[in-house]
Amino acid sequence: MFQLVFVTGLSGGGKTQALRSLEDMGFFCVDNLPPALILKFTELCTQSVGKINRIALVVDIRGGEFFDTLFEVLKELKARQIRYEILFLEASDETLVRRFKESRRRHPLSDDVTEGIKEERNRLLDLRGRADRIIDTSSLTTQQLKEELSGIYGTGSDPMKMVITVMSFGYKYGLPLDSDLVFDVRFLPNPYYEPSLRFFTGNDQVVQEYVLKSPATNEFMDKFTDLVDFLIPHYIKEGKSSLTIAIGCTGGMHRSVTLANHLSSILREKEHRVIVKHRDIKRSQGLKCSNDNS
Repeated sequence: MFQLVFVTGLSGGGKTQALRSLEDMGFFCVDNLPPALILKFTELCTQSVGKINRIALVVDIRGGEFFDTLFEVLKELKARQIRYEILFLEASDETLVRRFKESRRRHPLSDDVTEGIKEERNRLLDLRGRADRIIDTSSLTTQQLKEELSGIYGTGSDPMKMVITVMSFGYKYGLPLDSDLVFDVRFLPNPYYEPSLRFFTGNDQVVQEYVLKSPATNEFMDKFTDLVDFLIPHYIKEGKSSLTIAIGCTGGMHRSVTLANHLSSILREKEHRVIVKHRDIKRSQGLKCSNDNS
């Protein structure tokens, strides 16, 4: 099966690491290919299916004026019935600024990194709106990004099946940028106020038992899973290839982690492809925490 993935997004968002990961998974990868050459390149590849049938192309703002022709190319690919997917990588402004300082590289749009990021966000707004998958790499290590991409594009995965990311987070650290559905569970009993549970997390059985024994939790989970079960087939029918469900509590350490793990187990039992992310668990627990992204 021919698979074409456009890797794009903000400078410093992790495109290079993503391309390396996709290459490890067997994709034929090309960085910064001018859009004008994409049609000819894909034509050559489709004529040699069996030799080159998984392709990842990085197209981004470095293409300058050529980048502006990308939408015309995408339209032509659709007209030729060549299926493609857009993977958009982004990160918070603070993260991008820090990465540019660490790498000592110039932003492609400006000597002033902050201004360059702002301009790039504006110029990529339409492309982001067309993306099939959006990954916020702000809190991801290179290994975690690789694991997430492996779950989506690995050889054992079904590219036609929607990937559901269930993410826990803490409201004190802000809303996740890449979430489709956000649920606030701060109304549930908080293990933080139990001294014996404060320094455990929702990955620990004692916290899970405390949260899940609440009648409010059980009633919420019944209604929550009913809603998710209702929405998933409608999103799939719409053509959505990924769905991010964010569950938030105050610090992203106890209640949200417990429910994210619980929902993920329920969805996996129903044979959905699921990725679990605990965005803020390390921030809340500090150095004592070991984050489980399995």
